[in-house]
Amino acid sequence: MSLFTRKLGIDLGTANTLVFLPGKGVVLNEPSVVAVSEQDNKIVAIGFDAKGMIGKTPESIITYCPMKDGVIADYRVTEAMLRYFINKALGKFNIFKPDVMVSVPAGVTSTERRAVVEAAIRAGAKNAYVVKEPILAAIGAGIPIYESKGHMIVDIGGGTTDVAVISLGGIVASTSVKCAGNKIDQAIADYIKKTFNLAIGDRTAEEVKIKIGAAVALEEELHVTIKGRDYIQGLPRSAQVSTNEIVRAIDGELKRIIKAIKEVLQETPPELASDIMDYGIIMTGGSSLLRNFPDLVYRKTGVKASLAEDPLFCVVKGTGLALEHLDVYKKTVLSKK
Repeated sequence: MSLFTRKLGIDLGTANTLVFLPGKGVVLNEPSVVAVSEQDNKIVAIGFDAKGMIGKTPESIITYCPMKDGVIADYRVTEAMLRYFINKALGKFNIFKPDVMVSVPAGVTSTERRAVVEAAIRAGAKNAYVVKEPILAAIGAGIPIYESKGHMIVDIGGGTTDVAVISLGGIVASTSVKCAGNKIDQAIADYIKKTFNLAIGDRTAEEVKIKIGAAVALEEELHVTIKGRDYIQGLPRSAQVSTNEIVRAIDGELKRIIKAIKEVLQETPPELASDIMDYGIIMTGGSSLLRNFPDLVYRKTGVKASLAEDPLFCVVKGTGLALEHLDVYKKTVLSKK
């Protein structure tokens, strides 16, 4: 172990937390879930182990998602979760405190930002930097952010959708809406409740979205059988659901995301707007993987959209790249306040 400070990039998401070690890549990708036992307020499990317990725990164990809409909702639990992820990524024998860079949604307040810095430092970081997600997503997607050209990035995660136009290393216009993967899952669960009188959990809703969901109607639909509890009889039952039903179910959520994109396009200075017409919109984040999402964006805005490479990892790769080249990205990173 050489005598230098280790660096860690953390994409602290509502649904998943990813950790990037420069030189190694993404070393950890686990659900942002913590299971706490009620009696002694102790943490029982974190990450995958805790996610496996969702909806299946006895009353004495509660599963928390300490990040809500991309910001810290439960400080103590977030700190414990960060400590666990940092230690797991660095290994047991690490005695040096790492420099940590954490992503935050574009719309965070300075208080929320400070909470992230404090949680990271109390969880064992030597220094903590926070950077807005769209900037990191752009760096991770390979967009040259310091050019005097406008690039539009749409980062759709679990809790928030961040839309930003970036030029000369800064955000020119942006918005952040609390509508993303989780809300889409919720809409699917609501639809299945209304249509089939069937109660399904968040995990099932997410599986339905991944297996058959789409942003625009498909000619050749996909089908999946869902199992849940009948609302009326209270007994387990299954039903079959198809892609275009899901398209209708999540229409409202997708409209909110499109509306956010349009708002940012309307705020964009004309010179940069023409760049965006040339380059198109780059989509990142796990929820951008919904089938035909770029197609929907193009239909609704007239601007062509495309998925970044490895959309799920763009933000965390961005943290890694920004850490490796801190000198280059210093001014973007350290415009903290």
